[in-house]
Amino acid sequence: MYYKTTIKDIVRIPPYRFENPLEEVAIQTLNETYEGRLDKKLGLLICVNAINEISEGRLIMGDGASYHNVVFEAIFFKPEQHEIFDGEVIDIVDYGAFVRIGPMDGLIHVSQVTDDYINYDAKRGALLAKESNKTLDVGDLVRARAVSVSIKDESTNNIENSRNSKIPLTMRQTNLGRFEWIEEAKQKSKKGKA
Repeated sequence: MYYKTTIKDIVRIPPYRFENPLEEVAIQTLNETYEGRLDKKLGLLICVNAINEISEGRLIMGDGASYHNVVFEAIFFKPEQHEIFDGEVIDIVDYGAFVRIGPMDGLIHVSQVTDDYINYDAKRGALLAKESNKTLDVGDLVRARAVSVSIKDESTNNIENSRNSKIPLTMRQTNLGRFEWIEEAKQKSKKGKA
């Protein structure tokens, strides 16, 4: 889920940026500092999008930059347990499928793809259901539910940190799975009612 949060901090404006509009430089500087940072409580910072307050700058001896107290708005992505996501399969391995859900990735373990037994086809790079003949390939669009969420709090600004967080997903429930599977189930349900 995406959240808008207000944060207080201090932003350093280097001297070569003094001629540019202060708020514009502050937003750019904050984005360079925080974009992609992962916080256990707030989630993954997507972007700083507005400055609500900015103080007059202070100078520090030996540093030509100005320092400003700021109150800014930032957008965060924090997946919640039991949240439903639409995503794209970006990688398939022998133990499951990685799905891009917004700016993060989740894992659908082979035991959570369908109720059917799943085999990994290494040549094709796909997951194959034994009895139902369902397949899951890279590029497929799926709907999945977060089983749990474990976000690692990282102090460095590195997008790789989001990959250390664990978001196990399941597709073993009604109206979950590859979009084509969901549509097929709806069509069968309509035929059964007719």
